[in-house]
Amino acid sequence: MRMKKVSLLIIAVLFTMAGAVAQIYNPVKWSVASKKLNDKEAVVFIKATIDNGWHIYGLNVPDGGPIATSFAFTPSKDYSPNGKVAAPAPQSKFEKAFDMNVPYYSKEVTFQQKVKLNKGQTTVKGTVEFMACDAERCLPPDEHVFNVTIK
Repeated sequence: MRMKKVSLLIIAVLFTMAGAVAQIYNPVKWSVASKKLNDKEAVVFIKATIDNGWHIYGLNVPDGGPIATSFAFTPSKDYSPNGKVAAPAPQSKFEKAFDMNVPYYSKEVTFQQKVKLNKGQTTVKGTVEFMACDAERCLPPDEHVFNVTIK
């Protein structure tokens, strides 16, 4: 009986460790920067660096496809987004899982958002939602919270 409890404990520990390793894997690293254009306008640059063999999806994915990359900016009286998030043209490929062509980025991509400044110095905050996939699997949709100070 005692041996059975020890075996169950070992199995439980192994499953817990395997789950922890699976949860910390993240093939996409995010960085953020800004450039002040003048006293009233700046650009926020949000860069994704993507591990080899992985990709994230474009901003405009057809209905029924994977989760598109999207941005949400925290409302503030100090700034407001000016227009939509801009991005370079994505690559496109047919994916059997979705039975459609899907836009995607691999290696790296920099998204840009112009912001109207209502104050000299401010911190722009937001969240990017994305889904990372490789040739064999997709990770669940994930979010990255970012902020950048504009001086």
